[in-house]
Amino acid sequence: MSYVTTKQMLLDAQAGGYAVGAFNFENMEMALAIIAAAEELRAPVILQTTPSTVKYASPEVFAAIAKALAEKATVPVAVHLDHGSSLELCEASATAGYTSVMFDGSGEDFEKNVELTAKAVLIANKFDIPTEAELGKVGGKEDDHEADADNGTDPAAAAEFVLRTGISSLAVAIGTAHGFYVGTPVLDVPRLIAIRKKLEENGCSIPLVLHGASGLSPEAVKSCIAEGICKVNFATELRVAYTDAVRKNLASDEKIYDPKKYGTAARAAVVEAVKQRILVCGCNGRA
Repeated sequence: MSYVTTKQMLLDAQAGGYAVGAFNFENMEMALAIIAAAEELRAPVILQTTPSTVKYASPEVFAAIAKALAEKATVPVAVHLDHGSSLELCEASATAGYTSVMFDGSGEDFEKNVELTAKAVLIANKFDIPTEAELGKVGGKEDDHEADADNGTDPAAAAEFVLRTGISSLAVAIGTAHGFYVGTPVLDVPRLIAIRKKLEENGCSIPLVLHGASGLSPEAVKSCIAEGICKVNFATELRVAYTDAVRKNLASDEKIYDPKKYGTAARAAVVEAVKQRILVCGCNGRA
């Protein structure tokens, strides 16, 4: 069985100097595509869903899809709750079979974020799964998650946050944004370096996570991985690849009515998109 947690996956990435790609999926076709790409390139992979996605169906449905496919996979596959919006959703996802959760308290003040995140860690620990959290705010909008502007992660606060919450990985705000970029993003790599060093100095050097990577150049992503990013999230560009392929397929023949026809075309487009991102992350050949 290749259905695993993100814990060892990210620790291996941290030790090996690469990142694991974390890909949001909305349906069975996208999940199939993500795993197919990972198997072709022999890469560990993380499937993830946002709160709006599990609201569309349920954590049980998406966990069942991921688990069924992971059990037949020949590479490690984890399923992660991205931007968990409540403690209740974190617990529901863990109960459904998710192997990793994120609790996002970045919209709260520091003390409230610490308090709620520590509770999320206790919930995840009951299921023996790791917890990701976010400090600072990654800007932009994706589904129900929205922040007006990026509020960079403070290095000293990051160390305190990790020590007080017991999280397994930390999403940092260094200039990325969710959704589509308006203009060229400028990443604060010196801030990332400072965060990593401060965590090391305090004996809490956990894997760091980059959100909002859709639309970043390969060079920008690689520069972050070189400085400690171990998990990179991709969502918007996969949705675009899927939907564009469906549109083209339907436009090519007005007699098409079988969802499997355009679903197959969309799946192929997502496979190619995921393969490109796996290569950027450098996790190919690591499974």
